[in-house]
Amino acid sequence: MQDSTTPQPARDNTLHRSIGLFSGTAINMTQMCGIGPFITIPIMVAAMGGPQAAIGWIAGAILAMADGLVWAELGAAMPGSGGTYVYLREAFQYRTGKLMPFLFIWTMLLAIPLLMSTGIIGMVEYLEFFFPKLGWWPVHLISLAATAIVTWMLYRRIESVRTITVALWVIMLVSVVGVAAAGFSHFHAGFAFTYPAGAFGNHFFVGLGAGLIIGIYDYLGYNTTAYIGDELRQPGRTMPGSIIVSVIAMMFVYLLLNISVLGVAPWQDIAQSKSVASMVVERSWGHAAAAVMTVLIIVTAFASVFTGLLGGSRVPFQAAQDKVFLSVFARLHTKYSFPHVALLTMGVVTAIGTFFDLTEVINMLLAATIIVQSIAQIAALVVLRKRQPTLARPYKQWLYPVPCVIALLGWIYVYVSASALSLILSGIWIVAGLVVFVAWAKHNRSWPFAPVEIRETYLGEP
Repeated sequence: MQDSTTPQPARDNTLHRSIGLFSGTAINMTQMCGIGPFITIPIMVAAMGGPQAAIGWIAGAILAMADGLVWAELGAAMPGSGGTYVYLREAFQYRTGKLMPFLFIWTMLLAIPLLMSTGIIGMVEYLEFFFPKLGWWPVHLISLAATAIVTWMLYRRIESVRTITVALWVIMLVSVVGVAAAGFSHFHAGFAFTYPAGAFGNHFFVGLGAGLIIGIYDYLGYNTTAYIGDELRQPGRTMPGSIIVSVIAMMFVYLLLNISVLGVAPWQDIAQSKSVASMVVERSWGHAAAAVMTVLIIVTAFASVFTGLLGGSRVPFQAAQDKVFLSVFARLHTKYSFPHVALLTMGVVTAIGTFFDLTEVINMLLAATIIVQSIAQIAALVVLRKRQPTLARPYKQWLYPVPCVIALLGWIYVYVSASALSLILSGIWIVAGLVVFVAWAKHNRSWPFAPVEIRETYLGEP
């Protein structure tokens, strides 16, 4: 029997523990930023109705931090590939068998690559700064090529991926700092801090719901290292450190970027811009500088897709190894030891997603994720504290259960603020997952067609 910090099952397929605190934080921050703020600042300003949009980033950071502390405790205690899948598997096995982890994989196998599709779409939108008259076919051919390049770059041993990720992280920071510097070089306080009449009236609280959806969407990625727990050095330190540092750092980055952009033009102009970063740099430093910055933003978008597929491809891999998903996803590349089947599958879904308008689809998938992942994971932390009190926890949530309560209330607020169509579609998707699970469980003679199998993987010998 292994010690309490190591999974019991011995595997021939093993991943390399090569990611430390610095590179883990880089992975999280690259995924968190990406193309997000460069395309969502106008949406945030429009939703909040003025420069008070900065509050949306603060609210998003509070929710991200509270939820991040849930991830930190669970991830440090159970550092396996798959993140939420592992936590739900361990917590809910006592009563519902494999239902919850199955539903999570069902949602994530589609949600993760489709969210990566938005990064590709945003990247191509900024590419149109150089080629404003691109037609339908060129746009989608470029999207397919970009997806193929990302997949090829990930098709190698994790040590190479780590080096590439750190390099892309540096480029991401340069692009953010560059846009912020351009904004502050021609900054007008009257634009950034003059609020419209009634800015904090009834409309503010309506807009805050939409703003929080945008804000938390941009912060998503603080949990990327949890999906590659098998590849972290000293996971008890790296997991919580990478999550906490990345959330705090990105809050300041987003606030700095938001204020600098709002100081360049009236907020109404910002709200209507489709490539706000290019507009800010062009107004401040001219077309040539805007062209350089646009290239960096394109690379940043590319980097977010890169790290998203890196973490996401580990999710079905872990589930398949535990026989909760199709066995083909459990295969590791014979030479480079990474889950190549899962990576290729998600790459294909990402490519397909670039052909569609994903705005409402993303809302639907986020709504489904809140139920199957965010809220379920908070419950998992509470359940595991009661069911497995002897589980080694290198990090225990600060001020427990306050962060859990804040995260729960925040996710409920985000969920009810989503569009009616997204709530309906997400509900349909979860119901479909339940139907598929019943068929799968019957075929595999698993619960509810057999007694539950309890396997406390991360507990040591009594």
